[in-house]
Amino acid sequence: MPEQKNALTYRDAGVDIDAGNALVDRIKPAAASTARPGVMDGLGGFGALFDPRAAGFTDPVLVAATDGVGTKLRLAIDTGLLDTVGIDLVAMCVNDLVCQGAEPLFFLDYFATGKLSVDEAARVVEGIAAGCREAGCALVGGETAEMPGMYAPGDFDLAGFAVGAMERGTALPREVAEGDVLLGLASSGVHSNGYSLVRRVAEAAGLGWDAPSPFGEGTLGAALLAPTKLYVKPALAAVRAGGVHGLAHITGGGLTENLPRVLPEGLGAAIDLNAWDLPPVFRWLSASAGLDEAEMLKTFNCGIGLIVVVEAAAADTVSGLLEAAGETVHRIGHVTAGTGVSYEGSLA
Repeated sequence: MPEQKNALTYRDAGVDIDAGNALVDRIKPAAASTARPGVMDGLGGFGALFDPRAAGFTDPVLVAATDGVGTKLRLAIDTGLLDTVGIDLVAMCVNDLVCQGAEPLFFLDYFATGKLSVDEAARVVEGIAAGCREAGCALVGGETAEMPGMYAPGDFDLAGFAVGAMERGTALPREVAEGDVLLGLASSGVHSNGYSLVRRVAEAAGLGWDAPSPFGEGTLGAALLAPTKLYVKPALAAVRAGGVHGLAHITGGGLTENLPRVLPEGLGAAIDLNAWDLPPVFRWLSASAGLDEAEMLKTFNCGIGLIVVVEAAAADTVSGLLEAAGETVHRIGHVTAGTGVSYEGSLA
């Protein structure tokens, strides 16, 4: 072809393929650190191969979940604290998988931005790898999309995709019955839901993200970016021990909306709000925004990140197993006849 004057390149249009390649090279060690039985190849192909039988399954049923981290991502971008938001991304997906009774097998991420910063993207993906290692799933691939004009300078978006497996016939919830005990596992903070309200509360209080945290150590921004707790390994151990009838991941909608998702028609739940202490971050949110108890319980996890529904006879054994795995466990209520979630006591 004849040489053209002033010829444009893809880089001139805002897409730097070399930066994308540099990112792949940088994150290869992080991805490799998540390898587990069943993974059949590394990064770089057009797709990723996984063999469930090599992972120990005889007659596997696959379970898939996808999620993001909501406007918590805005907080991470604004503070520049990007190292743990990838853990949030993994947790939001794999904590859902385990509620179906599935063991997470592999994970893929989608990172989209206007102009790729290799360092920033690598910090995020290294956080994703850390979450995958803790959950026992492999980071087998993903997509980095550089799209000039689609995002404001410095902004990016994240999505995660997880696939797990369980043996046929073992899906949760199952056999939930009146009288089953509700064990609440402590959260690590706000997790990854409700941040549109959290950001409004901080703004109304006149607090910047670099202000001292009013409910803990360090800055407000860093305190609010405490990553979502991963419940996969303790929850799977409890399920395998026997007696667990259901698991509820407490995300958007709080306890009020998420617990009924594991209760069959005709059954409800009674929760004693005095069974645990409301963590300081939620006390601050409630007081600063004037949120009533019903709104708190329908918006935030209020200190309970996962609920284990277990038959009464196995409740002490399962509770002890979870505590031995490092979880803080509260006996918060029981399954009742009726519908919906009823509360006694008060958040305090």
